[in-house]
Amino acid sequence: MFQLVLLSNQQHIDVGNVSLSAELMGLPKDIPISVQQTCLMGGKQAGSCLITLTVGDSVVRVVPTRGMAVLDVLRKDKTGKDVRFGWDSPVKEVVHPSFINQEASGGIGWLDGFNEMVVRCGYQWAGHPGQDGDEFLTLHGRIQNTPADEVVLEVEQVPPYRVSLRGRVDEKRFKFTNFELHTVLSLAPDEPYLLVEDTLVNKGSYPREYQAIYHNNFAQPILEKGAQLHVPVAELSPFNDYAAGGLNDWNQMPAPTQDFDEMVFNIRPLSDEKGFSHALLHNANASHGIEVSYQTDTLPVLTVWKNTDTLEQGYVVGIEPGTSFAYNRSYQRGLGLVPTIAAGESKHFVVRFGLLTNEDQVQASMANIAQLQGTQTAQILPTPIVRVGES
Repeated sequence: MFQLVLLSNQQHIDVGNVSLSAELMGLPKDIPISVQQTCLMGGKQAGSCLITLTVGDSVVRVVPTRGMAVLDVLRKDKTGKDVRFGWDSPVKEVVHPSFINQEASGGIGWLDGFNEMVVRCGYQWAGHPGQDGDEFLTLHGRIQNTPADEVVLEVEQVPPYRVSLRGRVDEKRFKFTNFELHTVLSLAPDEPYLLVEDTLVNKGSYPREYQAIYHNNFAQPILEKGAQLHVPVAELSPFNDYAAGGLNDWNQMPAPTQDFDEMVFNIRPLSDEKGFSHALLHNANASHGIEVSYQTDTLPVLTVWKNTDTLEQGYVVGIEPGTSFAYNRSYQRGLGLVPTIAAGESKHFVVRFGLLTNEDQVQASMANIAQLQGTQTAQILPTPIVRVGES
């Protein structure tokens, strides 16, 4: 096993800019693996770092400075063309957390850095900003704007040559939260998958509420007019009255649409015998797709964020497994969606991304989801399960 500590406060290590070939990592030189870390400069990305993992046909860009977020992924299709998994936000920089004021504009300052494919929301809270008792909660929690520590690269020196990137992100506040999130992202050259495994640990002496939403975001070339989303649904409801107007075609994707705004849908998904559920977004001709699979014992619900506004505004769809929906935490205790983690306890979250670049892979995912849906009829609720502003 090749191992390199990229960043460690405890060991006083920060390797800065580095480039590693397969040979430097003790692999045969013909194994298509390389790793780069780049320290970014200029504007609001000053101080941010970007780690680029090139593993087989996939290129994954990870931002340890922003809670180990995945900026985007490129994977080659059968013609050798790169298919991008991610989206184009109006935010172009990899914004350093020091430039984010989450309390700005009524608690939506989090959006000033929002442009990644995989964004973690949590863990003390997630969801929309607003009051919860005496506490004002900003949008989607603090973890995304917290730099990681103990960032370690690991590469297996024998087949399948799996590459893993580890990090620890702390969410700690005197008298309140003493959380540690231990993250692992991994992939192998011959597999079309990116695996994210996170472990949340309560290092405190008391039980605490927690929430997590994996805000996974995708756009072109997968998102386009005629693209479709497939989800095995036990129950589906609109987030608000505006979304209720889109229930009939909630999983059908339009072209970029002026003044579309966002439609959000709440889903309680069906899961398979291994405890996983799956969501697939594919392009109009089903030649490419993204499959989001997740373990439902700790991520029991799914939010679909359909933001098919103009390209300049941000044309994107979010496939978001979580402990909770996107309502403010105050509305979700009654739904049973604000879990508790005991003192010393750990919670494990697994999200796998299928980077599907051919028709056979897409069809196999569709068939798997259809088989799951065949076990139960979806219940569609015509009105929101929460009325924001009503107690």
